[in-house]
This record gives sequence, C-alpha cells and structure tokens, in this order.
Amino acid sequence: MTQTLENAVNLPEEQRFFRHGLTWEQFKAIQASFENVPGVRLFYCDGVLEIVTIGKPHEAIKCLIAALLITYFEIKGIEFFPSGSFSQIISKIVEYQADLSYCFENDKPIPDLCIEVVITSGSPIKLQKYKLMGVPEVWFWEDGTIEVYCLREQEYEKVVNSELLAELDLSLLNRCLLLSSPLEAIREFRQDIQQ
Repeated sequence: MTQTLENAVNLPEEQRFFRHGLTWEQFKAIQASFENVPGVRLFYCDGVLEIVTIGKPHEAIKCLIAALLITYFEIKGIEFFPSGSFSQIISKIVEYQADLSYCFENDKPIPDLCIEVVITSGSPIKLQKYKLMGVPEVWFWEDGTIEVYCLREQEYEKVVNSELLAELDLSLLNRCLLLSSPLEAIREFRQDIQQ
C-alpha cells in the first residue's frame, strides 16, 4: 500500500517522501501549498524534492542534542552562534533546514556545523545539500549514534571525531542521548566533561 502524505502527517514517526525531476518553480509551488501544514518540512536539491514529516521522537532528540552541546560550549568557553533550523538557500538549486546549525567564534552566513536528526534513513540528498552550501562539518544522529562528515576538496569524508570540536567525546554524547531522562543526561554529561 502506498503511503500518502495526508496519512503520514498524523503518524508519530518521521516519514520521508521523494520526487525527482522537479524544477525550482514546481518546488516553490508545492512548498507554498504546505505553508500552513504543521510538522512537515520540504527540501529541494538539484531537482529532488524531499518531504519529511517531523514527529515527537525527532524533536526530543534534537532538543537534547542542543542542550548537551550548549552545556559543552558553556563549560569549555566556546563562543557559538546557534541558528537552529533557518532556511539555507541557493536560489534555483538548493533549499533546506538543518535541525541545528552553529557558527563558532563569530556569526557567518554559512554555518560551521549542521546537525540532522534522522529517524527514517534513505535520503538521496543527505550530504549533497550541505556540499552545495559549503558547510565544513555535518553530523547525522541516526540509530542512536552520531556520524561525523568533514568537507574535503568538494567531497565529504566520514571521520571518527569532530574536527571543529576535537575535544568532545562523541561516545559520551551518544551515551547521554540514549538515557531515558533528559535531566539525567545533562547531569551525567556535565559531570564527565568537568572531570
């Protein structure tokens, strides 16, 4: 049975839908028709439309990642400029919103780090949209773990540790993200960082 978007909007888990071969103008028309539909995001990259429904699990993980990173920035004295999920656009080529975006040291038009929470995998434009914008580092939280990609010579390379936040223990971050209590996660994360 084919899943329709109308049915997916009411589902608790994230759903992804793709359509290839669309023009920028077609994307903008479809985007306008979804303007007042809550919990749905539309992305466009080189002719590919991606429609994603955002559920509570997605938002819970996103908020906890943000809380833990802000704790880390505060403890380590890292100047940061969060930009959340604002639209990043190159007209007629790409438009997307990362779940979390950060600039370090000073605010910039292109974030230094974008983070995406992936509940349902399989996006054909997973890294392409970030590459077109020239984002230096991208993290994907998927299946309970964070994967880190660094932009090198116009291609992303999967790496073990963040280059922007080289001292951050990603195994600690992953472990705390899986704790059942957000308060417990923040306390454990803070305690381990301060040791």
